[in-house]
Amino acid sequence: MKIIEDFIKKESASGILLMVATVLALIFSNSPLSGWYQSFLHIPVEIRVGALHLDKSLYHWVNDGLMAIFFLLIGLEVKREILEGHLSSIGQAALPVIAAVGGMAIPAVIYLMFNQGDPIAVNGWAIPTATDIAFALGILSLLGNRVPISLKIFLMALAIIDDLGAIIIIALFYTAELSMISVAVAVLALVVLIALNKFGVTRKAAYFIVGAVLWVSVLKSGVHATLAGVALAFTIPLTAKDENNRPISPLKEIEHNLHFWVAFLILPLFAFVNAGVNIGQISFSQMAGSVPLGIILGLFIGKQLGVFGFSWFAIKFKLAKLPKDSNWVQLYGVSILTGIGFTMSLFISSLAFKDDSVFQYTDKLAILVGSFISGIVGYLMLKTVKKT
Repeated sequence: MKIIEDFIKKESASGILLMVATVLALIFSNSPLSGWYQSFLHIPVEIRVGALHLDKSLYHWVNDGLMAIFFLLIGLEVKREILEGHLSSIGQAALPVIAAVGGMAIPAVIYLMFNQGDPIAVNGWAIPTATDIAFALGILSLLGNRVPISLKIFLMALAIIDDLGAIIIIALFYTAELSMISVAVAVLALVVLIALNKFGVTRKAAYFIVGAVLWVSVLKSGVHATLAGVALAFTIPLTAKDENNRPISPLKEIEHNLHFWVAFLILPLFAFVNAGVNIGQISFSQMAGSVPLGIILGLFIGKQLGVFGFSWFAIKFKLAKLPKDSNWVQLYGVSILTGIGFTMSLFISSLAFKDDSVFQYTDKLAILVGSFISGIVGYLMLKTVKKT
């Protein structure tokens, strides 16, 4: 339980810091500092090693580089939860898995209902399917003991499954044309990582060195570079023995060490460089377009209907149990909070619409609006409901 409590505390604090970073981004982009803000996003950062040349803006380094570390952490969390955590048995995993499936399917359907006739807009179908665990747990932390720990664990497990779903979606639907040479190098690096695991290598540096080769090759391949972080995570051993034959867990050590940097540096920086929308340049009529409406309704209506509806079905048909010490209203309140898409929704939006201005940034503002409404309504419902 200590690992879970530490996880929730860090994610809660990170959620609050994400709010601050988002507000700062909006202030900068809607003030005389907007020019400085745009210049900051487009600072050129170049790395050259022999024939290898990586030249990207700071914005792209954050989204392609630092977010690979975020996905590495997600991969570590998913692997740990599957092997020994709250997804390690059918009984424990049933409710969050079923709820997560509903929480991804219904928002996608709602978005497609609004955008099925537009071949460009339809690429954004996955934007409202995600849940931001840091923001959601950050709001739950404001409620103290009004929300039982079982529901916090449910939300955490559901969000992790959501992230795994987002990883699969990115791999299958947001991959550009492939460079077969780079793919071959990536496959070779992955084979080496698997061999390191099979031969009981515990030195973390070995995994990171080969992981860096994997990241560069995936970046050059046309597959999104963040998937390299997930692939690396799944090859790191959960249990092993050190040179003195004592049990160690390289996976847990890396997860513990990364959590602080991801929660308090990478995610806030990602929020700062992605949430800066010039609200003054967006009209109400633009926000009534099919893309922003699909995103807002997908997050606020679709997520709660999908998560709560599928949960109700699973519990009523005895496929799962209502979380301990909770009631239906509390479960519904948490279901509303899953509509806080933010980090993953912004990330998927950047993949779905390569040109940020294609929908006049209404997609990003819609993510903020849908997430904000979900957070406020979910908080108020959980604040007023009586504890069981």
